[in-house]
Amino acid sequence: MSGSPGPAPEADTANRPPPARLRRERPGLPGTLRDRARGALLGLAVGDALGAPAENMKPSRIRERWGRIEGFVLDEPAGTDDTEYAIFSGLLLAEHGSALTVAHVEAAWHLWIADRDEGPFRGAGFSERGTLENLRRGLAAPISAQHRHAWSDGLAMRAAPFGVYATGRPAEAARLVAVDGTVSHDGEGIYGGQAVAAGVAAAMVSDSPDAVVQAALSVIPEDSWTARSLHRAVSAARRAVPGPDGSPLPVERAVRSAVVIGGYPWTDLAPEAVGLAFGAFIAARGDFRGSVLTAVNMGRDADTTAAVAGSLAGALGGESGIPAHWAAAIGPVRGSCLPAMAGRHILDVADALLPLNAVPGRATDPSNENRQAAS
Repeated sequence: MSGSPGPAPEADTANRPPPARLRRERPGLPGTLRDRARGALLGLAVGDALGAPAENMKPSRIRERWGRIEGFVLDEPAGTDDTEYAIFSGLLLAEHGSALTVAHVEAAWHLWIADRDEGPFRGAGFSERGTLENLRRGLAAPISAQHRHAWSDGLAMRAAPFGVYATGRPAEAARLVAVDGTVSHDGEGIYGGQAVAAGVAAAMVSDSPDAVVQAALSVIPEDSWTARSLHRAVSAARRAVPGPDGSPLPVERAVRSAVVIGGYPWTDLAPEAVGLAFGAFIAARGDFRGSVLTAVNMGRDADTTAAVAGSLAGALGGESGIPAHWAAAIGPVRGSCLPAMAGRHILDVADALLPLNAVPGRATDPSNENRQAAS
């Protein structure tokens, strides 16, 4: 891996900070706030389940095995750690709202993960494993994040709930996800989560994929590896054209070659995964189906890249923009990575993160009272 993050961003993706609070929904935007919130988190879960079989695979291997993936390739599709950790972080955010602290997050990691029996995947990815080992040794945040994968996409994969909660407020979404990530991530790992959270926050109130990218770039250092990777991927997606027969393969190759480090073994690298996800989102111009399938067919950490692309496109187009047969395949999680989350549904988290008046018929919920008091 090169020690330099690469050339400066191109002018066509210049980082122009958006206002602290983006405009709320305007007439003509697709879906209600609830539809968009559910779209963001259901989109995450759908992308996760679609991408899981292709995780850590090269595109050539994907084509050899399945041709181009156009839907679920398993009889019983299921999400992975991406969905289960998003539920975990989303429930914690719904409880504490803007008053969320690192101490809250650390206590929840102990209560719901570190101090319990583990599932068959033992807490999931490398960054989560490193965090759990540190917590069990008695280390506290931010030292708990000092492990070999603090730069991973493990925060980016669970960042969408923060964008849903901080609808239209990308800076607040970025602040909150950094609080959550302090227990498990550092540096580029934090930046990756912030870019995703801010992008979802913007997508919740926008009809422009470009505004989503602008919001993501506004909350991370311009000279960070994550920002440069995002710039490269988005620029490649904008320049690339499909093949003569309409094949998306040339576009996927262009985006992938813009950010993937050839021969580098770790596919959970946050700058790479976040770049691929935003590149897929822009290549499809925010269309849900195109966004997630582009991410899946590029391989690498395909469950996470498709989950992130799905959360962005789902927030932009709403739950109604997700193919019904894909949505129907998403049920309560199994707790394979986090046994304490077994039986919970991602859509329940979406509803819990919204103001009371956004969910028809919902009675007063103490977690939302806490949220409103903290806001």
